[in-house]
Amino acid sequence: MDKHEKYTDIPNPNTVFPNEYGTTCFIKNVIKAPNVFIGDYTYYDSEIAPEEFEKNNILFNYPIFGDKLVIGKFCQIAHGTQFIMGAANHRLCSASTYPFNIIGGDWAKIAPAHLSELPHKGDTVVGNDVWFGRNCVILPGVKIGDGAIVAAHSVVAKDVAPYTLVGGNPAKPLKKRFDDELISLLLELKWWDFGPQELAEFLPNLCSPDLEKLKIVIKQRLNKSNDSEEKQP
Repeated sequence: MDKHEKYTDIPNPNTVFPNEYGTTCFIKNVIKAPNVFIGDYTYYDSEIAPEEFEKNNILFNYPIFGDKLVIGKFCQIAHGTQFIMGAANHRLCSASTYPFNIIGGDWAKIAPAHLSELPHKGDTVVGNDVWFGRNCVILPGVKIGDGAIVAAHSVVAKDVAPYTLVGGNPAKPLKKRFDDELISLLLELKWWDFGPQELAEFLPNLCSPDLEKLKIVIKQRLNKSNDSEEKQP
């Protein structure tokens, strides 16, 4: 460890359970599926086996189907939230949606292959610092922007803009979390990509309710960063 580092007990993103409560799990460390990608510090919080997130909360995940689940850094996922993968869909192009092929017997010989007929919605992608309330359901192919909030018991069937609160079934935009200026500044800042020491020093600003002061701090930081880039040969 660098002797000049100010903070020496920063939480380790590579631990499974970061604190003594045992309900909060950094889920990137328990995922085995090759098509699921989780960022640092994103956690699932549950009183019931949070380390089994992949088994209980990512449903119908068959990598052969070809879709991915990508969740960014610092996301907060409450108990019961589930991500439905594309293989959960049924055939929509014919009179019956029944999956005859996978039931077996002669049906498997007569009916077309199941996976090849399913609608492909694409990857499900969640940004950084997204908060999911309890028992949300995220449908295949949805894109959720940085800083969004999904209210408890919501069903997300359409894309969610950054720093937007959505809720309901189907989930609809309820309000923007901040004004457009602050949203733009936060998206440019990308604090979730800070190094450990840098983030620790910046935390008081992220946790302050003084949003006008936060705007000033971010502008100063961005201007300083831009000036440094311009001076480089």
